[in-house]
Amino acid sequence: MIETHKEKTFISAIVYLHNDSATIINFLEKMANVLQENFSNYEIVAVDDSCTDDTIQKLKQWAKGKITALTILHMSLYHGVEDAMNAGIDSAIGDFLFEFDSTQMPYHSELIMEAYRIALRGNDIVCVCPEHVSGSSGLFYKVFNANSNSVYKIQTDAFRLVTRRAVNRVHASHSYMPYRKAAYAASGLKMCSLTFDGIISNNQRSKLSLAIDSLALYTNAGYRISIGFTCFMILVTLAELIYILVVYFLGIPIVGWTTTLLVISFGFLGLFFSQSIIIKYLSLNLDMVFRKQKYLIESIEKIQK
Repeated sequence: MIETHKEKTFISAIVYLHNDSATIINFLEKMANVLQENFSNYEIVAVDDSCTDDTIQKLKQWAKGKITALTILHMSLYHGVEDAMNAGIDSAIGDFLFEFDSTQMPYHSELIMEAYRIALRGNDIVCVCPEHVSGSSGLFYKVFNANSNSVYKIQTDAFRLVTRRAVNRVHASHSYMPYRKAAYAASGLKMCSLTFDGIISNNQRSKLSLAIDSLALYTNAGYRISIGFTCFMILVTLAELIYILVVYFLGIPIVGWTTTLLVISFGFLGLFFSQSIIIKYLSLNLDMVFRKQKYLIESIEKIQK
């Protein structure tokens, strides 16, 4: 392709790596070819989340003489996808950022440019999603979207493209993104999905705590659960009251204080359950306000021609 036909926009491709020796070369070859053929200025930011295999060695060997700008972030310890990718986003300097949470590539590499073209039409967040999802992800997204206040629905994606404006908007609202996908959807900027015929296996790196934090931060699921439990406790209390009145008017003697203790027990259960939800919200808010840096970088390598 002729150089003058290449896009002048600066592109950052952020790639999460954790023991991806089996897939990294195939992924890098296809992804980098797209960037080289279509953009004059780009960088690859590889986040080494404590790889213990030869992933990084393969990356460096592959990059020799091929990549103009490669930055490798070596995390001090294992952080998980979200925290490690936050480090990569903070290090990237592009006007558009491709976020590759995995080196799986069950899609055609042409979708990378298709996502870019869709972003140029005014979409700040473009998610490239499979039509089929394995594992329990589908259930989580159904619960999340049903309780989210955002007009945009999130789903399992293979990768996403976000504009610098989207990143700045989210950072203006939160000093830290505990779940990037949900933060982008809640940013108020235009978001769309691009689907492909394929499937992504369930990511075992995902944590239950991330799902709970996301539901607490970006949805009103906790509030609904609290209200539902409160209504249930009201019904239980009314049933107990009716039972006591029936026993009283029929003249049946009450044996002990079992019923009273049962009501008290349920009451305390509801109280503690509500308090646990409130505490969860407070802990997340404190975490976002005071914990400015949730990742530790051991070293940074820049490889250039």
